[in-house]
Amino acid sequence: MLSKQNNENNTAMKKLALFAVVLCCALTAFAKGKKEASATVIITAGQSNTDGRVLNTQLPAYIQQHKYKYCQWCYGSAGKVQTDGFETFWPKMVHPQRPGRWAYDAVAYYWLEQALQREFYVIKWSLGGTAIDTGCSSTSGKYWSADPDWLAANHSTLTGGKSLLLSFTELIDTCIDNWLSKLPQGYEIKAFLWHQGESDRHQGKNYYENLKAVVTYVREYLVKKTGEKKYRKLPFICGTVSRKNKQYNADVEAALYQLAKEDKNFYVIDMADAELQRDQLHFTAASAEYLGKQMYNRLVDLGVAGKRAEKIE
Repeated sequence: MLSKQNNENNTAMKKLALFAVVLCCALTAFAKGKKEASATVIITAGQSNTDGRVLNTQLPAYIQQHKYKYCQWCYGSAGKVQTDGFETFWPKMVHPQRPGRWAYDAVAYYWLEQALQREFYVIKWSLGGTAIDTGCSSTSGKYWSADPDWLAANHSTLTGGKSLLLSFTELIDTCIDNWLSKLPQGYEIKAFLWHQGESDRHQGKNYYENLKAVVTYVREYLVKKTGEKKYRKLPFICGTVSRKNKQYNADVEAALYQLAKEDKNFYVIDMADAELQRDQLHFTAASAEYLGKQMYNRLVDLGVAGKRAEKIE
């Protein structure tokens, strides 16, 4: 009788052990199948209203109170990288007396990190007073031009040259090689944010072809760098120049809408009525915040902020 009971106990233990092994294998397979989402990367470029011209004391109260936790940025301007690789975001621009200033992107990043609740990365290159067209006046003779002949004859501002576009892509290159490619979960560049155009007002008729070339250049650079053809459709999000701006040009504005009509991955945010500071050039805090929220809302539409993200009214 006792022997029979022992045999039954042994059988039960074997079944229990077998169940534990099967359960362990199933959990391991589930864990392997549930891969961590790749890190989100945003690239940002433009002139002064992208670089930041609103004092940090005028940041929205919710940003001043909570600051940033997840947004990591690498920022370049003029002729050098202004951050120590990637660092936790806090807005600044290049100015010896008043570097603490922000642009619309500070608001977009804040809401993006509220939605994602995990680290994401920003690569930004910006400089005030800069044009695409080399026939226009541009700060220190630096340009965003994607003209092949001009690029072949010039080099990046990182090495003392005139090309902001080469500086931007060289910074992206460095960030990918030194940091992003080493992330265990991988990375994906999700969108290209841009505000620029005031300095191209004297060659407004050329802005359509000039900006189209810039966008194409960056997309093709990313395809070549990563081997991912999806970057030919990288979403490009920009805002118009306020019609109250003393450097407003109707041809520059029309070019944006024409590009959006032709390219389904090109998005324009209407800033025609945006209020400006007394210089009649730069967004007020309210205008910069509005553009930032609208850019974030577009990221929500594109699924960049996650499936559960909601737009900011």
